[in-house]
Order: sequence, then C-alpha cells, then structure tokens
Amino acid sequence: MLSLIRRYETQNIITPLKIMKLSLSSSASIDDDIEFRVLQLVPSEKKVTNKRLQRNTIVDLVIKRRSEVSANQDWQTIWPAARTFHPDIVPFPLQQGYKNTKGIHPNKYGNAELLKIPNFLHLTPPVIKKHCEALKKFCTRWPEELETNEACVKYFPVEIITSDYCYSSPTIREPLARIVNLRVRLSSLHLSTHAKDKILRLLGDRYNPNTDMITITADRCPSRKQNLDYVKYLLTALFHVSWRFEPWETEKSEVDMEYYDWDKSKSRKSLTSMYSWPNMPTDSNYEYIPHVTEYKIAVSDLINKGEDQFSINKYKQAVKNVLNLKSYDFKNK
Repeated sequence: MLSLIRRYETQNIITPLKIMKLSLSSSASIDDDIEFRVLQLVPSEKKVTNKRLQRNTIVDLVIKRRSEVSANQDWQTIWPAARTFHPDIVPFPLQQGYKNTKGIHPNKYGNAELLKIPNFLHLTPPVIKKHCEALKKFCTRWPEELETNEACVKYFPVEIITSDYCYSSPTIREPLARIVNLRVRLSSLHLSTHAKDKILRLLGDRYNPNTDMITITADRCPSRKQNLDYVKYLLTALFHVSWRFEPWETEKSEVDMEYYDWDKSKSRKSLTSMYSWPNMPTDSNYEYIPHVTEYKIAVSDLINKGEDQFSINKYKQAVKNVLNLKSYDFKNK
C-alpha cells in the first residue's frame, strides 16, 4: 500500500522541466493569437494556375456542348413552352447589351440582359403549325357566305375597335386600353327619311358623310367592358329615338323644316299643275312626268347642300330636260 502511494506522488510532482514545457506551450498559443495576418491581394502562382485550368476546362465543356447541339433538332421537344433563356440550348449566337471597349455587344454566355427580358423562342413557325393542326378539330369551317368583305359588312355591320398595350411597368393596367370605338354604316341601319334626318342631327360630327360611317367613342367608364356596354346602349338609343315621331313634329310647316323636302314644296305643285294644265292636278303621283326624279334631286341638292358651279349646272340641265328644252338653241335667238 505504501509503495502505491509513493508511486502516485512521484508521478504528480511538478518538476522544473514540466514548468518550462508548460510556459513554452502557452507562449506559442499567445503568439498565434496576436499574430498579424497579411491580406494577399495577388494570389499565389499556384492558385492562379489552378483557376486558369478550371476556366479552360469550363470553356472546353461549353464548346463540346455547343458541338453536340444540332440546328436540325426537334425544337419543340427542347423548348416546348416559355422559359428562361439558356445559352447552351439555343443553337445560334445572340447578342444583347451595350458595346464594350472593342465595340462588340456581349454574347449569350453570362449575359444578364437576356435573362431579364421575356423571349418567344418557343413560338417558331413549325411549332405554331403543329399547334394549329391540333386546334383544328375544335374549330368550325368559315361560312361560305362570308368570303368577301362586302358580305362581312352586310351580315356584321357593327365594328368594335379597342387597343391593348404591353410594356414593363409595376402595373399592367393602361388607361388608354379602356377606350372603345364603335363604327357602323348609316346605310346598314335601314332608316326612313324622317329617322335618317333625326339621327344625323343627334349624331352631329360623329357622322362622316364621305364614308357614310358613324363613329361613337366611349372613355368615361373605368373599364373596357363598361365602355363597350355604353356604346352599345348609345347606338340602341339613337336608333329607337330616331324612329320615334313626336306629336309636335306634325305642326311643322315648310318654313320650320331643317331641310328642303321637294315632295312637300311648291315646286312639286307647280310642276304637276303645268303638266296637268288645263285640268287641275288630282293625282298625287308624279312619276308619269319625264325626268322628274332628276329634277327633284337637282333642286334638293341646290337648296340643301348650297350653291356651287356643279349644283347650278346640274339644276340647269335638269330644268332643260324636264321642260324638253335640250334641243332648243338659245344662242341663235
């Protein structure tokens, strides 16, 4: 027992040699902590060589990948839908961005500009043709009655014009996209003389007499759907109001008329009385008078549209025809 105690004491005795070893180890750790570390801005030659080798390896892989991509491949299987641009898949060169110091635009590799914009590389003509073939079974044949533009205008006289805008913005709503224009020909409404005159006075400058086109524009509502309903309502209201015959309209005389009506004028009575002389005109029908339609149009245009050289010559010729004076030479008399 005593021998074991003595052996333990001798093993745990702190000798001067142990003190020196402990002091050296502690000083080494302190020196490591307070050592000034130098920032190496230029990497060592070994690291540069490794990066060059790594870069060359990447370039070799890219060239190998480009050589594997064929221009005759099935593009639909590779790029079936809209996706982010990938330089290794696209088999042709692309450039996007500002020119560098050498005057060359950046290519497609490592180009952030090509990643920003949406692309339509999936909409190639062969792919579009395949899509159209697939959609044909859901479509109906175009009607044979609508082969010409005149037929389309006849069966679908109303034309709706809107505008869509696509641009980069925090919001996709464009204020101008709500504007709706409705166009229709006046002749396609099949109005009577009274209704035509009334709707023209209600339209004002919305009617173009040169093209016979009515244009109604709506932009007061916040959405396109509301403006579309509004222009349809305006056209419906104009049509029904023009056909409405107000009680006060029966009290209008020839002086109160906004336009010259030859059928209700004294010119018609004078012409029918002249051809019925010496009898009094009893029949209201005047179609038996020769050249009466030409005379009626000439007088109406002269008064309604104003006097000019063309209307005066037209009226002169109509008077000579209705009086059968075209063979009479006034110059020799």
